[in-house]
Amino acid sequence: MTDRIFTDTELEEMGKQTVDLIKQAIDAGDLEKAKKLTGRMYREFYSMHEGFRDTVTALLTFIGRRFGDEVLYDALHEGFSSFADLSKVYEKESVRRKVEMLAAGLRGHLTKLVIKEDDEKITVMMDPCGSGGRAVINGSYEPPTNFLKVKKHPVMTLGYDDFPVYCCHCPFQDLIPMEASGQPIWVTEPSAHPGKEPCIFIFYKDKKLIPDKYYQRFGKEKPANK
Repeated sequence: MTDRIFTDTELEEMGKQTVDLIKQAIDAGDLEKAKKLTGRMYREFYSMHEGFRDTVTALLTFIGRRFGDEVLYDALHEGFSSFADLSKVYEKESVRRKVEMLAAGLRGHLTKLVIKEDDEKITVMMDPCGSGGRAVINGSYEPPTNFLKVKKHPVMTLGYDDFPVYCCHCPFQDLIPMEASGQPIWVTEPSAHPGKEPCIFIFYKDKKLIPDKYYQRFGKEKPANK
């Protein structure tokens, strides 16, 4: 065969990272190309993000339907066991830095954040939720996809009924650090209506101010103040 589909230049260009192409366009003063490339990079990551989220949700759906809540709980607990080490990283940082670190992570879900501060705490939420909530918005828990909704469970759904299975990971982000150190990194106020209302992540400026209820919902006692 002698007919080429691509030139060597096109193949080389296609193989470059989009972020490198953006930098090259900026250095060359081609701002319009740089803008177009930022849109391309967003679309590339968005499709990858949604695909991996749905793959995880499909796996959790399989586990829950085939083996039940007990095994699903164990799978989620194992999957988020790294939060024990993450809590050690966060504990070295100031409250300001902790909020900045969480915000950086949540921006990876490709949605805007709403961040508020009062005298006691700083709250962070995605608007709308770019994680499990977006799967609900996209109809992934309805036919034909029909991802699993978990019946009321004291930990995985924090008492809510028909909770989207992907969203069941949120409580473990609180629970596992508490198991490791006695205290959470932040506390999560889950949404009663995922997809319609976002979960809220709360950093108390002084952990002594964390209400008892955030420990009691996991059957834990708030550490005595020192």
